[in-house]
Amino acid sequence: MRKKIVAGNWKMNKTLQDGMELAKTINRQVYDNNVIVVLCTPFIHLSDVAKVLSKDSLFLGAQNCASEASGAFTGEVSAEMIRSAGADYVIIGHSERRTYFKESDSILNKKVKLSLANNLIPIFCCGEVLAERQAGKHIQVVKDQVEKGLFDLSPEDFSRTVIAYEPVWAIGTGVNATAEQAQEMHKVIRDCIAGKYGNPIAENTSILYGGSCKPSNAKELFTNPDVDGGLIGGASLTASDFMGIVNAF
Repeated sequence: MRKKIVAGNWKMNKTLQDGMELAKTINRQVYDNNVIVVLCTPFIHLSDVAKVLSKDSLFLGAQNCASEASGAFTGEVSAEMIRSAGADYVIIGHSERRTYFKESDSILNKKVKLSLANNLIPIFCCGEVLAERQAGKHIQVVKDQVEKGLFDLSPEDFSRTVIAYEPVWAIGTGVNATAEQAQEMHKVIRDCIAGKYGNPIAENTSILYGGSCKPSNAKELFTNPDVDGGLIGGASLTASDFMGIVNAF
């Protein structure tokens, strides 16, 4: 049975002190081992937050990693460094990285491979912008992102990845995809995986929804057969909202 996952992406929010308080509060409230909870914090929080996460179902993640293993890349943080700080997961290819930092499919592919080589589980993001959806290109756009980012992995490595579908037009806008739209795209992604790696691997791949997921709509989204959880942005910044989403399962 594939894993149910709720990952909080704090983005560039929370001082170290505020982040520690949030992590401690969530740590006290997580109790359901049937749902994996991941806190994806800013880099400077990682090693400190790692010390306060005590539950078997609560894990630490980073929001990005470098596309090189090491070297003269001032300001970058490598997958090896992230792993050494106590993280188990890393977000790769969030739409903000693709848009603001111009990260290409080939760069994201390198990041995925470095993550896996350092025993990090990549949460690989894919999704279309509003113009692509309005033009009817959303399915092909998402399939291309998944294929170019992941489909040269071995079956064993692919089986260690998590995918997050994030309709870019719904991120931070308060406008979420409907449950039907989310299910449609998650099914497209799962069918695409099955075509490459076969049904057993496709059926065991966790596919998360990201895009204005809130306590008020999480249960409706999560009841879809191909929606296995959420990659949560704004609602992950308060413990009550985040745990409301976790408890929607």
